[in-house]
Amino acid sequence: MMSKTIGILSPGDMGHTVGDVLRQNGLRVISCLEGRSQRTRDLAQKVGIVDVQTYPEFVNEADLILSIMVPAQAMNAAELVAEILQQTETNLTYVDCNAIAPQTVRKLGEVITSAGGIFVDASIIGPPPRRPGATRFYASGPNLDAFSELSHYGLDVRTLGDEIGLASAIKMCYASLTKGLTALCTELLTAAEALGVSDALTEEFKLSQAALYERMERGLPSMPPKARRWIGEMEEISDTFAHVGLTPNILAGAADMYRLVSETHLADLSPEARDQFPTLAELIAVLAEQIEKK
Repeated sequence: MMSKTIGILSPGDMGHTVGDVLRQNGLRVISCLEGRSQRTRDLAQKVGIVDVQTYPEFVNEADLILSIMVPAQAMNAAELVAEILQQTETNLTYVDCNAIAPQTVRKLGEVITSAGGIFVDASIIGPPPRRPGATRFYASGPNLDAFSELSHYGLDVRTLGDEIGLASAIKMCYASLTKGLTALCTELLTAAEALGVSDALTEEFKLSQAALYERMERGLPSMPPKARRWIGEMEEISDTFAHVGLTPNILAGAADMYRLVSETHLADLSPEARDQFPTLAELIAVLAEQIEKK
């Protein structure tokens, strides 16, 4: 029987959109907004996510919890839920959908299962699921039935096997290309600006790398509002690669690049403020000015 109440931690840009899909497909969706920002509260209210006043109420009411937050907060959220689970008889499935390393998610899973919960390792590839077919939810672990059933309620759930860590691993490898490439493009364009060859490089890209340059123009201006949360994601990928014997330095550098972006006023924009996003040239000018301050 399908879970009827889905808990979302936390209904930010991705989380509230996932909650909206589930609610539109007939499920009750709740969150606990205690201590959350006004933006998060507004996003949740906009899509009809019910605000449950306390975390114990939230855990007791939810049949399944989706943890969708910045990597640095994932373990704290799991520990909070586990502490409540230890005090209840709740039969709860906890699905960690965060961009964290496989070795991190295994530790997190132990926190949940030792408290009596069912744990699912999951990852999200793609944008917030505002249109069908754009976003995949990969899952791994020995108990996937409850989460897999969400494929009947608007989510594209794809199972990878019964080993905790597989879903996180595919996210780490995939995001190293997408967000790693974004960091590299941002860095090289900023370097070109600082070195006085920006116009010449742009013309060369248009001649020999037209598709990639078009992607830069289209994608980089929307990156600054996400830069702060991508720092932790790059660090998790760096740890993942180091864990299997590869260099951690490439993605550690990407984290440094997002750290630079996070120091600018552009990082204070919300993802919804698209009319305030800079052009590519404006973004690079701001970053070139930022490195001059260092």
